[in-house]
Amino acid sequence: MDLIAAIILGIVEGLTEFIPVSSTGHMILTAKAMGYNDQTPIMKTFEIIIQLGAILAIAIVYRHRILNLLGWTSSRPLRKPPVSAKRLNLIHVFLGIAPALGVAFLAKDFIKGLFSAETVLCALVAGGIFMMFAEWYNKAKTNIITAHELDDLTYKQALLIGLYQIISVLWPGFSRSGSTISGGMLSGVSYKAAADFSFLIAIPIMCAATGYELLESYRYFTPDVLGVFIAGFIVSFVVAYFVVLAFMKLIQKIRLTHFAIYRFILAAVFWLFMMQ
Repeated sequence: MDLIAAIILGIVEGLTEFIPVSSTGHMILTAKAMGYNDQTPIMKTFEIIIQLGAILAIAIVYRHRILNLLGWTSSRPLRKPPVSAKRLNLIHVFLGIAPALGVAFLAKDFIKGLFSAETVLCALVAGGIFMMFAEWYNKAKTNIITAHELDDLTYKQALLIGLYQIISVLWPGFSRSGSTISGGMLSGVSYKAAADFSFLIAIPIMCAATGYELLESYRYFTPDVLGVFIAGFIVSFVVAYFVVLAFMKLIQKIRLTHFAIYRFILAAVFWLFMMQ
């Protein structure tokens, strides 16, 4: 892989990792368009590295919320945080990530066997339909919305979002953010609060996933590829940081249906390039 390819893939990862458009589908298509096999050990390791860049970006965006969860504010030192269901705490986070982590750990070999171009193509379409339904339901049943802000989230809603997240674990290309945001909206959470929670729980989920993958891939960190790995990491970090900021700023203007339509278009492109 050359430096230009690393930069392009870093941009794609940063653009797509945290918005509901399937970063998996985009990475497959981009690698294919540039003539790379995305299933080689080096490419899989590179993808892990650029995901770490995206994780760092989201951690910085939500740094104040993370520190508050850990019990730190500007006026007092780090200490055990109070546990209250009326304010987002670590129990909410645990409930949001435990189902997906449990399934990923118990079924990791089965999940790897599910990965194929056909699976991703179907996931793009199914995920788009699911997102459109969630948005319609959320609008039609406005009385079900009980969590307008992140701190309004109940333990039950956090767990439901965690359960919906399992779909993306078992179905490559469905989109983790798409399943969690849509699941939140179906569970009585506003679009903004669901997106906030989706981004927040992405940090431990992705850290666990990439950490596990790094244990198997660290031997591919060789001097001849270190430069492109670093370039991809930096580019992914910068792009993801600004994408998340822009998404949260424009969240009332960019609806899930817009992303769903984009997914349908991407599925058509995916079919033309990968399935012919």
